[in-house]
Amino acid sequence: MADNARAKRLADLIREVVAQKLQRGVKDPRLGTHVTITDTRVTGDLREATVFYTVYGDDEDRASAAAGLESAKGILRSEVGRAAGTKFTPTLTFVADALPENARTIEDLLDKARASDAKVREASSNADYAGEADPYRKPGEDDEDTATE
Repeated sequence: MADNARAKRLADLIREVVAQKLQRGVKDPRLGTHVTITDTRVTGDLREATVFYTVYGDDEDRASAAAGLESAKGILRSEVGRAAGTKFTPTLTFVADALPENARTIEDLLDKARASDAKVREASSNADYAGEADPYRKPGEDDEDTATE
């Protein structure tokens, strides 16, 4: 097994080579400028690489980009092998990154929290205290209460 530093260097190299090849070398119109490579992970034995990507657009664009990446997998793998110079070129697996959907979900939850905070702030702006403004007893007040009885 290779060490983690070597796997990380190979993952970084794969990310750079795939991104450059998608930008300049692959003529598939399904890929174009819509695909962004976000991360790459390599197994410890350096035999398999998972490439995470995002696609700018709707679901149809995502599906066509996935098909384009699958069809360009051989070209991309040969470029990675040429750049890496390793004994075995890792197989590439393309996975759509869930980061944009997670970020959208978090933003929606934060918007709900902000709306809830605004409602609470609005309700508390005109509210009065349930008791006196200062509910604590002070050292001279007990004597006054017992003197009046």
